[in-house]
Amino acid sequence: MTNLPDKQILDLLANDHTQERGFRLLVQKYSERLYWHIRRMVTEHEDANDVMQNCFIKVFRNIHRFEGKSELFTWLYRIATNEAITFLNKRKKRQMSALDDVDSNIYNQLKADSYFDGDKAQTLLHAAIAQLPEKQKAVFVMRYFDEMSYKEMAEVMQTSVGGLKASFHHAVKKIEASLKVE
Repeated sequence: MTNLPDKQILDLLANDHTQERGFRLLVQKYSERLYWHIRRMVTEHEDANDVMQNCFIKVFRNIHRFEGKSELFTWLYRIATNEAITFLNKRKKRQMSALDDVDSNIYNQLKADSYFDGDKAQTLLHAAIAQLPEKQKAVFVMRYFDEMSYKEMAEVMQTSVGGLKASFHHAVKKIEASLKVE
């Protein structure tokens, strides 16, 4: 991980001769945080890696569009969140199995995942999170795991604080209901 300030990384990215070095430093600095954010949304390690790769491809292609109106990490987080939601929507369209099959499938995938080191409670929590609609899932992950403020989340999601609070509340209620069934 690099401690280089974002301003210096952005300066390297802006120069054709140092762009590749700047991008490597950006990936070094933010890949772990972005990976875990994405992983909590898409559940599986391989899927998280694919989504993260797509995220960094988008970042590389669009870094010249970063205007500096937000923190660099906020901009990266927004891209990662949108890529994860896009992935989840595509996956949902491909899955035509019954809801019970999906529930047990997610639970079994988490249990079998060698990269997921969690006890039964964690596994059930992640399975419940996986069943949330994409926006609620993103809001729950940002608030619960990443401990983001509603203001930061509003910047990432480009929506109102009130809407985010409602989404988080609904997500919590759905997770609680799911866990009570178990």
